[in-house]
Amino acid sequence: MPFDASSLLRFARRAVRVLQAPPRQAKPHRAPSSDRVPSAYPGDFTGTPRVSYAPNPDNRPDAGEIVWAWVPYEEDHRQGKDRPVLLIGKHGEKLLGLMLTSRDRNGADSSDQAYVDIGAGPWDRKGRPSEVRTDRIIQLAPADVRRIGAVLPRAAFDRVVARLS
Repeated sequence: MPFDASSLLRFARRAVRVLQAPPRQAKPHRAPSSDRVPSAYPGDFTGTPRVSYAPNPDNRPDAGEIVWAWVPYEEDHRQGKDRPVLLIGKHGEKLLGLMLTSRDRNGADSSDQAYVDIGAGPWDRKGRPSEVRTDRIIQLAPADVRRIGAVLPRAAFDRVVARLS
């Protein structure tokens, strides 16, 4: 691209306008989800959960629904990430849930009995098949649920909870 006097002059004028413009307001920084802890995590649930299947289209989280919430990492509850969770019941005021993953742990090359395939559904915007981890039960405050993703069909829910025992 050859430079001539007029293109050099246009470039100089644009540079002057940029330098004379007032500074833009900085956008507020939003901490990554791994740094946001919605409420103090009470720890993973231990014991035998009272499982129920009671999805209700009332825009509140219910057992049998897949919701999105901040899930703490197992090794450090101060860190975690936003992910889908299958709600399976309640313990006091806390919701009990099992986290979902789109990473295939029961493929042709491997098998992990702690994961149950549930297929794809509206909880994953990319339409990826999901698996539910059954060896870790997470406790969530209802207020910590970010959004309700979908109702898991009863047959798939029953397959998942059968692995809890």
